[in-house]
Parts: sequence; C-alpha cells; structure tokens
Amino acid sequence: MEQFKAFLKRKNIVISAKRYGIDALGAMAQGLFCSLLIGTILNTLGTQFGIPFLTAQVITINDVPYTIGGLCSFMSGSAMAVAIGYALQAPPMVLFSLVTVGYACNALGGAGGPLAVLFVAIIAAEFGKAVSKETKVDILVTPIVTILVGIGAAWVIAPPIGGAADAFGQLIMRTTLLQPFWMGILVSVLVGIALTLPISSAAICSVLGLTGLAGGAAVAGCCANMVGFAVLSFRENRWGGLVSQGIGTSMLQMPNIVKNPRIWLPAILTSAITGPIATCLFKLEMNGAPINSGMGTCGFCGQLGVWTGWVAPSEKALVNGAAAIVPTAFDWAGLLLISFVLPAVLCWLFGLFFRRIGWIREGDLTLS
Repeated sequence: MEQFKAFLKRKNIVISAKRYGIDALGAMAQGLFCSLLIGTILNTLGTQFGIPFLTAQVITINDVPYTIGGLCSFMSGSAMAVAIGYALQAPPMVLFSLVTVGYACNALGGAGGPLAVLFVAIIAAEFGKAVSKETKVDILVTPIVTILVGIGAAWVIAPPIGGAADAFGQLIMRTTLLQPFWMGILVSVLVGIALTLPISSAAICSVLGLTGLAGGAAVAGCCANMVGFAVLSFRENRWGGLVSQGIGTSMLQMPNIVKNPRIWLPAILTSAITGPIATCLFKLEMNGAPINSGMGTCGFCGQLGVWTGWVAPSEKALVNGAAAIVPTAFDWAGLLLISFVLPAVLCWLFGLFFRRIGWIREGDLTLS
C-alpha cells in the first residue's frame, strides 16, 4: 500500500474531491465556454446582424455544413476533455490524446455528454499519467493507453451517465413548469450558491441541460449573488470590487464567507425572491446554450443566453420545446430587473438590515 501511495504521488495522481469536484469541474466549464458557448454567440451574431463571415459554411463533415460557430460547438467534447486534463496537470502526450477521448465521449453521452466527459476524461487522464514515461516507447504507450482506456470507458459508461444527467435535468425543468413558485426559489437559491462556491455552476447547468423556466431561475440566482455581492460590498471595495464581482465572479467573497457565513444571507435571500419573480411574473426563459444558465452576469453571458434563446434557441432548448420569439418591452424589462435592478436593490436593503443588527461588520466584505 505504501508503494502504491508513493507511485500515485510520483505520478501526481491526487484522488480527492477538490481535484475532481472543483479543479476538473471548473476547467470543464472553461472548455465549454471556449467551444459551445462561444460558438453559439458567434452563430447568433452572424445570423442576427447578417455578418457573412460568421454565416458562411466553411467546411462540410459527413455531409453536414458547419459555420465557424458550428465548428466551435462541434469540438466541445474535445475542448472539455483537454481542459480537464490540464486541470489534472496531465503531461503533454496525455493531454493531446484526450482530444479524441473527449469527442468520442461527448458523442456517446448524447444530451448528457458533458457529465460523461467529466468522468471519462478523469479516468483516461489518470491512466495516461500512470503510464507516462514508464517505458522507452512512451510516444506509443502513453497515447494508446489514454485513448483505449478513455474510449473504452466512454463506450461502457457514457450512455447511462448521459441518460441519467439528461433525465434529471428534464425532471427539474418539468417540475419548474408545474411548480414555478417553489422551484423558482429552489433552483435560484441552489444555483446561486453553486456560483459562489469554488465549483462551477456553469458546468452543473450544462450537465443538466437547464433551459426554459428552470434556466431563467438559475440566471436569477447567479445574478443575485454576483450583482448582490458587488453592491453589498461597494462600501469596502468601491468600483474595483463592483466590476470584479459584478461581471467577474462572486467567488471572490469565499474567504470572507468562511470567516463570517452571515454575509451570504443578503444574496441568498435576494435569490429566493428574484427566482420566483422570474418564473411566475416575467416567465423568464433561458433558451440559449445551457451553460449560460449558470453564468449570471459573468461577461453578461447569462443575458446573452436569454437574448440568444429569444432569437435563435439552442439545439437543447429546441428539443425541450422552445421556439424563437420577438421579445417585447415586458420581456426586456424582466431581463433587466431580474439581472441587475432587483439584485442590486434587494441585496443592498438586506445588507443595511444585517449591518444594523451587527451580523455584517465593517470590513467583513473587503476583498483580499
């Protein structure tokens, strides 16, 4: 056992919740962002603004024509796998071999492909790391082991994992349609919490394929945390903090939350209010790429996702019954209120109350 532990340490194979549940999951979201999300944005911009360069069919694969944005989305499995391998500190030969593994796994996983890629890429990367530079023919052994283990694992586990993730996402979305008030609260609060925790809410939403009303509630929860913390901590962090948290990430507050968890209450309470307002009053649906549901105001990706869903719903949203619409003034008002105005006002008011009763003290929200 000691020899095995020493081998794992020498190979930098760390079996832990942080390495797999935080580092790998967060990297997977970045891979999705740089492929599927960017591809969706490019396609939408090209279509809506008539940009020939973005609407031109640059290549045909298996009789299917692809635009630049389409190619980005087409390679999302590979992008996720490579990003996960990078997070696991895989050596180059392993990292490059994950391109094939990720593409195959995402295809085999179907609608729930991203979750399957997370598991399979971890397995393939760790096996690849284990054999890396252990033989004199490393240039053959490492990629062969990585690819065979990865595709073998994908062949066995990707379809059931993908199916389970898709089924759970469908359950959440259907329940939200049946119980928009209570599910609006639940989805908004939980996804908002996930956004601020050192895990990836974007990856979670993508794995579950959250679109529609559930996606709208998720956007509300993320905005409540990002805009909420940005406004709540303005006294301490001024404009720099407003920008870094408001269009960056509320995760910056995690060290302060660990010291005083009560500073999170204004954002959580705000998300519990804006979630059902989004689902019940404005009927806010996020029908862009599911990853947008967990982005909030980060680079305004949540809002871009809602707009994209209005004018050109994603493939996942179309499967779930979405259709393109012409947004009304009421739709735009709902998006602005849910994304910016209500989170800022409500979180600020809750913050005033908690400061007055001493639950939030001066300096509790200062970014280090």
